[in-house]
Amino acid sequence: MSPVALSRILPFAALAISYASAQAITGTFPPVPLASKHFQYPNNIPYKVDTDTGLIRGTQKGYNQCNSTTENQNSLCQTFFFNAIDDFCLWAPPDAGSTVADEEGEMVAWCTKPGRGTRLIPEGALKGVQFMKTPDYIQVVGFIDQTKINLAPEDFGGEMDPHGADLRGNPMGGIVFSTNFSPDNKTWEQVIEWHNFMGGNAFCLKACDPKGPNAAHFCEHVFDRIGCAYNAPNNAQNGTFEACQGDNQDFPGVYTTNGAVVTYSQPPESLGPITSIPYTARVPASSNCVQYQSTSLYAALASVTASGATPTASGSGSVSSGITRSTSRSGTATGASATSTGSSNDATTIAISGMSLFGVIFSALFLS
Repeated sequence: MSPVALSRILPFAALAISYASAQAITGTFPPVPLASKHFQYPNNIPYKVDTDTGLIRGTQKGYNQCNSTTENQNSLCQTFFFNAIDDFCLWAPPDAGSTVADEEGEMVAWCTKPGRGTRLIPEGALKGVQFMKTPDYIQVVGFIDQTKINLAPEDFGGEMDPHGADLRGNPMGGIVFSTNFSPDNKTWEQVIEWHNFMGGNAFCLKACDPKGPNAAHFCEHVFDRIGCAYNAPNNAQNGTFEACQGDNQDFPGVYTTNGAVVTYSQPPESLGPITSIPYTARVPASSNCVQYQSTSLYAALASVTASGATPTASGSGSVSSGITRSTSRSGTATGASATSTGSSNDATTIAISGMSLFGVIFSALFLS
């Protein structure tokens, strides 16, 4: 049975029941869920995080021990890094022309920095990036030519997270590390709760402080059908590369109406397309934004080509210059215009015209 078929049988809403109860009902769950597997980088990483066999989705596609011998554009590294605007990875397919629906369990790491054994995001793929650091999480949102990281041009995509319908994660065995949450900002720590939406030539990625009391809420994983505007509200703009400080967002799916705090319930796919959502997510205030030239941020990608070719990257790719803008912004996003049609995870086609609000409209790319 394919991963897509499994996701239809075990919708994300089923994760509300206990792990023990779910395992007793189905018998298809691993002995230890991915989100409960903890590792230290780089000295305590197994070759494969997911060693389970005999389950519906088969075995882990790639590996987690990644180094100079695995660093090329055919790498199957599934160890993922996220630190800053010039230092992050995205989950994307190993094979060209793929869709998220078909490959979510097999995604591999595509990164902006060499030296960690992964594929590198090809030159010119990133069209605009906003990095945000808040009290409880870090977030990066942006625009991308997704064909350069093997996604089909018409794919409006979906979500990767460390849970998945069978608790093995999407991708299976995918683990995330950051130095942002360590006391010295140098020590790698595993991020337990994260989510990454890919598709529609855009993306959002959030990693939540593993010591934070609300990590699972800020990095919610049950709203996979309503995209970035509701899971990662933002002011990202096509053509702009900036890093900011920001306030925390509201928990995904939580909003206030008429003085009452309400939690949105995402309807199951069996009920058909989501045609409306009863609220607009609040975009958190941001400040101390610094804009950069992409050539300074991603110098190490200058010679990186698409899948199938060995990268010849050099240099650290670190930020070398920027323009500080001591501004504070909040409210409605002000993003680029676009017109998109397509389907998301085998869903009904959605046509969107006259887009002007990236932070709000991007969510529609994942409505199904």
